[in-house]
Order: sequence, then structure tokens, then C-alpha cells
Amino acid sequence: MAATSSYQPHHFFTPSSSSFPEHSPAKALPFVLRSASSKTLTGAISISDAPEPEPVFSSVRAFAPATVANLGPGFDFLGCAVDGLGDFVTARVDPSIPPSHVSISSITSPYSASLNLTRDPLHNCAGIAALHVMKLLNIRSFGLSLSLVKGLPLGSGLGSSAASAAAAAIAVNELFGRALSQRELVLAALKSEEKVSGYHADNVGPAIMGGFVLIRSYEPLELMRLSFPEGKDLFFVLVSPEFEAPTKKMRAALPKEVGMAHHVWNCSQAGALVAAVMAGDVEGLGRAMSEDKIVEPRRAPLIPGMEAVKRAAIEGGAYGCTISGAGPTAVAVTDSEEKGRVIGDCMVEAFLKEGGLRATSVVQKLDKVGARMIDSNPR
Repeated sequence: MAATSSYQPHHFFTPSSSSFPEHSPAKALPFVLRSASSKTLTGAISISDAPEPEPVFSSVRAFAPATVANLGPGFDFLGCAVDGLGDFVTARVDPSIPPSHVSISSITSPYSASLNLTRDPLHNCAGIAALHVMKLLNIRSFGLSLSLVKGLPLGSGLGSSAASAAAAAIAVNELFGRALSQRELVLAALKSEEKVSGYHADNVGPAIMGGFVLIRSYEPLELMRLSFPEGKDLFFVLVSPEFEAPTKKMRAALPKEVGMAHHVWNCSQAGALVAAVMAGDVEGLGRAMSEDKIVEPRRAPLIPGMEAVKRAAIEGGAYGCTISGAGPTAVAVTDSEEKGRVIGDCMVEAFLKEGGLRATSVVQKLDKVGARMIDSNPR
């Protein structure tokens, strides 16, 4: 029998009365999500008297996209969503599950390692996020079962854990009538990330909000959506080798202290990157993401062939290249899908020749929508 977990219904985070456009790109200016710190999500404030919503569907299937975190100099505060790749979560109202409990009924994936993920909801990204959404909604009378389809490999640097958490958060929220804002959904997914890979929102933010996201502050959590202009072509070349780079291991490789010169340099590159995003300047974006002097120099040597792959991408015509998240995926940017395929072939060849690793490449656009419901069944 699948493991189930519940929450204690007398401790909750207090939802804000503010709301933001759900599942849609930002319009002109960046919008800001502000929330209480992560500690308040587990709640010292009770909202147990809040009305419990009724399910509006019997089941909901949601998708959350892959994400590229850091983007070079933006360690832990910049990220973006990538179209076409991601995880799926189906949430069902299940009478066989005790009220306020969550059960993970199945995990399927083309990647064998994903099939070994725990189905304990307290230690699975989707389960943790679903439970925290139930807290925020004050669900006391219904039990849920989740089915997870892992479209992203573990330890790939593409926000695998964030995609599972974001898809689960969206699915449960939609199941009960979309009562929560993006603010609460980001917090619920972030709680999952905190337990699994560390308290960082540069994957869950763009996974839920779509597009480019800047984390302005963690205490309190404040996220800004950066608008990439319509009509500008941006393609990500994602090359993933057959090599796992666990986030916790890659974070352990980072320097404890940073020199002033490198601090100033990275700040200037991050500023240039944000300016390039807002202007739709793909060449400027590529230059800035290639110039990290703090994190990439520590992580690249841990990924066989990565330095050669970056050189191959630039020589192949990419505007820039860096490590996606903690790696091992390498990400390059260009303004043409056709050029992207050529760049990807160069990078794959470099991984094999210099790193001894087989790799695959895909060319994808920016996902401007973020996590969303893709199917539902009425009650």
C-alpha cells in the first residue's frame, strides 16, 4: 500500500489578500511577489476557521516546465523556464485516502533512476508541495492521491525537483478551484525544495511563474518577473551528458568566501544580464551568462569535458554558454533554432571527445507561461 501523510490542520501560513495574474506572462513592467519568510509557511498563525473549499474536479493533470537556474552570474537569484520539457502530476480526490492525507500512487519515467524515488509524501517533492498547498487551502475533509510522471532526469541541472513540486502545487490548487495566488504556490513548492535540495527559488520561481525570474530577496521572499520582449527570438541549447551532478554535492564545492574583485565583476554581469533580458538582447544575454567568475570555475572541473563544451558552443556560434543550475547540463543561447542544432552537435561532440560522456541535445524556446493545468475531469 502506498504511504500516506497528513498535516496538522491547526497550524497554517496566513494567505495574503493580494493576488496576481495566474498562469500568464507579465505585461509591461516586472511584477513583484512578496511573502513572509519560509518559517511562516509551517505556520505559527492558525487559519483553521477559514472555509474549506470543495473540489471542482475529480482529478487534474498539471505540467511544470524545466528551468535553467543561475544563468551564469545569477547564482541563487536568477532563473528561467524552458518550453517543452518538464514533469506531469495528476491529483485525484480519492475516497480511499484518509482526509487531509496525500498518497503517491505511482511514479513513471523513461529514466530508471526516477523509478527509485520514494513514494513517501513527506520525502517526495510532489508530496511535500501537495501537502503544503492543502495546508494553505485548509483541506480537512478530502484525501488525495498523486501520480507523478518524471519527464526530467534526476540531477540534470534542469530543475527536476522543482518541476515535480510546481506541478503538484498547481494540480492541487486547480483541483480546489484555483484559490491560491502565485505567491502561495511558490511558497509551497519552495518548501519542497528546501527539504530536498536547499532553500533556493531560482528553479521553483520560474517553474510556476514562467519566463525569467529574479529573486530580489529571500528574507522576506520577493520575486520579480522579467519580461522578455515579444517578437524577439531566443533559443536555449540544452546538452545533457550521461552523468549525475547532485545539487547538494555541487553546492558543497562552492567557495566559502568571495574576493571583492570577483564580487564586483559578477554583480556587473548579473546587471548586464537583466538589462539584456528586458531589452531582448540575446547576444548581450549570452555574453553576460558566460562570465561567471565565482561558481562556474568551481563546478566546471567536476563535470568531465565541461570547459571544452563551453568552448565548442562559442566556436559553434552560440552567443554564450554556462552550466545549467548545478549541472551537468550545459546551456547555450542563440537566436535561431537551426543554429541551435549546429551548436548542440558541437557540444555533444565535445562532451564525448573531451569528457568521455555521451550526451543528447535539444533546442527549446522560453516558456513564458509556467506550470499549468493541462487536463481535468469533472466531479
